[in-house]
Amino acid sequence: MNQMKKYIVLFIAGLFLVSCGTDHTNDPQSIKKKIREYQEEIAVLNDKITELETQLGETGNSTGQESGMKVRVEVAQIQPFSEYFEATGELEAEDEAFISPEVPGQITEIYVEEGQRVKTGQLLAKLNTSLVEKNINEVKTQLAYAETMFKKQKELWEKNIGSERQYLDAKNQVESLQNKLETLQAQYKMSLIYSPLSGYVETIIQKKGELASPGMQLMQIVGLDKMKVTAKISEVYLPVVHEGDTVKVYFPSYPEIVFKRPITRIGHVVDKQNRTFKVQVTVENNKGILKPNLLASIVINNYNSDNHIVVPSRLIREDMKGSYLYVAQKDGDRWVAQKKYITMGKSYRQKSEVLSGLEPGEQIITDGFNNVTDGAVLQIVD
Repeated sequence: MNQMKKYIVLFIAGLFLVSCGTDHTNDPQSIKKKIREYQEEIAVLNDKITELETQLGETGNSTGQESGMKVRVEVAQIQPFSEYFEATGELEAEDEAFISPEVPGQITEIYVEEGQRVKTGQLLAKLNTSLVEKNINEVKTQLAYAETMFKKQKELWEKNIGSERQYLDAKNQVESLQNKLETLQAQYKMSLIYSPLSGYVETIIQKKGELASPGMQLMQIVGLDKMKVTAKISEVYLPVVHEGDTVKVYFPSYPEIVFKRPITRIGHVVDKQNRTFKVQVTVENNKGILKPNLLASIVINNYNSDNHIVVPSRLIREDMKGSYLYVAQKDGDRWVAQKKYITMGKSYRQKSEVLSGLEPGEQIITDGFNNVTDGAVLQIVD
């Protein structure tokens, strides 16, 4: 209506200018008289506009909500609320081994290739065993002779022929050679390198013809069937993270692969440098898709509540007094906006807890809240 008043004033001013342009009288008194007449006309028109505005306001109020600011509302209600945090970790193989021989020797054979799947106990490589084999054959020959002599000496001893010392010497010689043969056979077995686990030959480090020795890595075997995710978590979460808690594990490279598994291990030491502790979760890799050192994320629940009102976070505003939102309050036969200051709890994924200041059943303004002010008349729409 104020805009309408402006248009009327401009219209009258235009008429005044036109009349002045067509009136050839330049007498100042005549001009002042015209101005007073037009001012009186403007005052009369303003009174009429004000009267019409009053009538329009009364009509709007009599029809209820038709004259207010259009908004949508939602009933405040108590809902379950949970908060989670994510920790980034890496995937590791549960079974992994760097193979090295137990005895030194030249590598004469490598029976596997990189990428090949092997089983527990499968022969991987062989060291030079020629000297050991020669010694074994010599001891076997000596043992056969000693056993023959012992057999004869035993027969004589049973017939009370010969001395006890001769019998015991023959027996001791057999036992000594048997022990020596067992030692040589054990050395021979040490020259044969077997896989300690089932998995894949990831890397062959040494080549045929090179000299291998204990502690020197010959090849790497990785088992991919069972794996674990290890993540480092800030010490502030120690009170809320427990062994056995169910967590969600996913992989950014494979978003379709998601596990819900219990925490299998929590570290007992906090790292001095970054104030974190380790958390491990075991996962299966039945299809063999997952690879060691793959980036992983663990989603851990750290807060739950079921006795507070939960509202969309976008509805909450801040001013010098604190956090607030708008609700629709009944005022007679009309709805008005009411600014309500609240005490907020936790927020997660565009949802916020309201600890106090809002009661269940109140009408929270969800659409149009940016345009309302405290006490504004509202028109609630579906």
